[in-house]
Amino acid sequence: MLKDILAISGYPGLYKLVAQNQKSIIVESLETKKRIPVYQTTKVSALEDIAIYTTDEEVPLVSIFEKIYTIENKGMCSVQKNASNNDIKEYFEDVLPDYDKDRVYISDMKKVLSWYAILHAQNILQFDAKAKETSNESSETKEKTLDEVKPKAVAKTPKKTVVKQTAAPKNVKAPAVQKKSVPVKK
Repeated sequence: MLKDILAISGYPGLYKLVAQNQKSIIVESLETKKRIPVYQTTKVSALEDIAIYTTDEEVPLVSIFEKIYTIENKGMCSVQKNASNNDIKEYFEDVLPDYDKDRVYISDMKKVLSWYAILHAQNILQFDAKAKETSNESSETKEKTLDEVKPKAVAKTPKKTVVKQTAAPKNVKAPAVQKKSVPVKK
């Protein structure tokens, strides 16, 4: 779901990966649909690779978006990124109660809320469909594993014969190579 959605350092908003070449990638803004090149020196992060620190482990950003989605009953976030810092902290504690208060800053929380708003406005957050897909995939993998367990007829492969190469006799000389002169035009 968030594989091709990128956050780019120094650029506001979120971007979708469109194309790539050796020295850059082409991205399209989710909000303005404007395409821009992003070069190798720019820090680019896929949203699926981003996680939030908690006291025990790191929670993937997708899980946090899913919690906000369920808290808001599939709607927009009730707390906007320009709300007071205390409101944002209280809301984030509802979403992720054990977040690491020393390493997760207000600016990080604001980014998460603004990214959620962008993704929700673009109808990219579809967690109900994701649950159906994963249940279908798990039933398909069960069927495949049952088919793989069935014994199959094994074709016999012929054995390969190994031919040993012997070294050339020591007293035989290699043929002399004649050098040809090529005329040079001036």
